[in-house]
Amino acid sequence: MNGHADALASLDPRFQWRAAGTADLDGWAALIARTAAVERPVWFERRADLEQVLESQKNPAAANTILGFDAQGVARAYGRITKNPDGEKAIGYGCVDPGWQGTGIGTGLLDWMEARTRQRFAEDSEHGATPRLRLHMEQQHTHQAALFADAGYRIVRFYNEMHRPLQDGLPAVVLDDGLDLVGFGPGLHEPVRLAHNDAFRDHWGSEPRDEEAWGFVVSDPLARPDLSAVVVEQSSGRVAGYQLASHDPVSAEVRGYKEGYTDLLGVRREFRGRGVAQALLADAMRRFAAAGMDTASLDVDSENPTGALALYAKMGYVAVNSSMAWDKEL
Repeated sequence: MNGHADALASLDPRFQWRAAGTADLDGWAALIARTAAVERPVWFERRADLEQVLESQKNPAAANTILGFDAQGVARAYGRITKNPDGEKAIGYGCVDPGWQGTGIGTGLLDWMEARTRQRFAEDSEHGATPRLRLHMEQQHTHQAALFADAGYRIVRFYNEMHRPLQDGLPAVVLDDGLDLVGFGPGLHEPVRLAHNDAFRDHWGSEPRDEEAWGFVVSDPLARPDLSAVVVEQSSGRVAGYQLASHDPVSAEVRGYKEGYTDLLGVRREFRGRGVAQALLADAMRRFAAAGMDTASLDVDSENPTGALALYAKMGYVAVNSSMAWDKEL
């Protein structure tokens, strides 16, 4: 906590700053919603997501979040970082009330995130790893790009948001002999976590998900297990691949269409080349359509090593938006 207090030195004295707590949930969520109403991101944190932030044991809010309040006690700025204890990076999140943007608040928040990241690496690392902070933004948020570039960050990866209309006919679900497609439920939570860590060990920027991180995935407020599925090997019961989906009804009202979103899609190496991903995506489309969705969507690393971008294009997905990851070594 002393390190957290030291990091406060960079923050704007016009606000009162403190770590986020349960009593702040409504004001914190309202700040993010006000910002999102102007910036119109594809997704933004809601109150239920912030409740999960406060539940984290690995990234306790008391040391890894900051809220800035104006003289009337209204939350006007927010920042936080997350980091796996043995991870190679911290990830930063935050926003500034639109009425206060351009006044230096964002620069102070970045300074706080960087100071806290250095402290986390000092606390967690046994090997003297170089502290690294990663930030994500959507391409339309040019004010964020200017802030990040001025602070010394550089773009290290691009991602594509891709959509596939569900009115254009749906592909057949075809699986090789010896494989079964089953629904996703609590009994598969742990086997799918292990499969995910295995499938993503060759993906850029991915780190293994422990039980806490995976718990936040499967209990996400927007998660839709009924729209998700798993492919298992008949002989062993081993998870070959999985598709975990969500639906955001608030986004549907704002964007004007209902979207089934594939949060995670993975196939273990030894099962690749057998049509597992295609079958899972085809099944997802059918589940989405049956649930009244208009569009199937997902995000993909533009340099994904498994050829995912080509697969999605072949199945009718079209890029509609881009985002990027920015890194800075501290």
